[in-house]
Amino acid sequence: MRQNIEQLKSELYQIFSPERIAALLKADSDMARKEVEEVLRRLAQTGSVRFKSREQRDRLVALTASEVLGLGVIDSLLADPSVTEIMVNGEDRIFFEREGKIILSPDSYGSEEQLRTAIDRIISPIGRRIDEQNPMVNGRLAAGHRVNAIIPPVSLSGPLLTIRKFSDFTFSLNELATMNSVDARLATLLSWAVASGQNIAVSGGTGSGKTTLLNALSLEIPADERIITIEDSAELKFSAHPHVLRLEARPPNLEGQGEISMRDLVINSLRMRPDRIVVGEVRGAEALEMLQAMNTGHDGSLTTLHANTPHEVITRLITMVGYGTNQSQTQIEAQIAAALDLIVHVQRCSDGKRRIIEVVELCTDDGQSNGDDSKVADSVHADNVHDIATRRKQGYYLRPIYCFEQTGMGDDGAVLGQSRFLAVPTFVDSLLVQNVTDSNELALWREEIAHA
Repeated sequence: MRQNIEQLKSELYQIFSPERIAALLKADSDMARKEVEEVLRRLAQTGSVRFKSREQRDRLVALTASEVLGLGVIDSLLADPSVTEIMVNGEDRIFFEREGKIILSPDSYGSEEQLRTAIDRIISPIGRRIDEQNPMVNGRLAAGHRVNAIIPPVSLSGPLLTIRKFSDFTFSLNELATMNSVDARLATLLSWAVASGQNIAVSGGTGSGKTTLLNALSLEIPADERIITIEDSAELKFSAHPHVLRLEARPPNLEGQGEISMRDLVINSLRMRPDRIVVGEVRGAEALEMLQAMNTGHDGSLTTLHANTPHEVITRLITMVGYGTNQSQTQIEAQIAAALDLIVHVQRCSDGKRRIIEVVELCTDDGQSNGDDSKVADSVHADNVHDIATRRKQGYYLRPIYCFEQTGMGDDGAVLGQSRFLAVPTFVDSLLVQNVTDSNELALWREEIAHA
């Protein structure tokens, strides 16, 4: 197959030089593709390359066109809506993720040069450069997909390319519940939490579904509120809301100038009259300004961060806030406890499905309790005794609200488990006063979780 593609390309370049193709692409990419594909089809019928079937011919024409005009063999994966991630491990290995499972592609790049050409085509439109002096680059395709590329000498495995795809479709909490990613009763609780202005952090590992859940939560924000989203690389899809302002950090240019950091954007957003601030993923010193915003009238703000457990969220925030302030750990923890209301932890399970595994509430140690905390004692997701005692001394603690417990595996490999409500969060008592729900719906919900 590789030999046939190279032969088709050679015959094409005798008609259209690479320079002319580049000029056509710059002038009108759609017209360039149409003309090049037409020439390739004619060459496939009359040229020196012979095919066993029409299907083989059409496939070779498509692959050749992708190499000449696009990103080569990964074009078909980019066009496949079921593919969520593409991982190119050098010239001879391509993996992709579909429905949470990683699959080896039968296709590969023919040479390191072809892979480098694809990488250059990705980063050149965004004004970035990759070479031995700058061997790593992050970017975003026109469709919004996040891209990372790294080349030798930093990479010992040849040029590496990773593309995280993002769907234009946003799932609602109810739709996630239908997909068994969220318990239906928990979906109701989270909807109330957003509507009532609770500050929520969504935590989880890479590819666990944090952005998908954040998008779903955004659909519950009242339409009369002004939202500002802040991201390192734009991934959030808040298109359903009528009043959203999107900000994206900017890396330094080739001269090392012009950087606009996440922290710069968070500080600036406070001057833009936001009702809610959504930080796509907090990673550094911007955590300080985010917490201060949550503590100064921007209730209902949302964020995500990488963490393996809800307890690790606190540890990571302490570290990140420490980058931007010389406050003591006790002072930082007090800010976190005052700012955050809920931590929702998501995880990609062994069957590939993303699920909400835990929800915890940050409580001040004022003796108030809402629900039956005795359930916590036998929960595998609960705080250990030492951790509870330590955090209570510091004036707050993480109170488990919900957990998903795996009980086994089905014959089809699906994870089996049960949802458990361990307590009722304190904000539920104020829902009627805020007119978020009515007494009948609230009573029905309480009855449903009492049997969970």
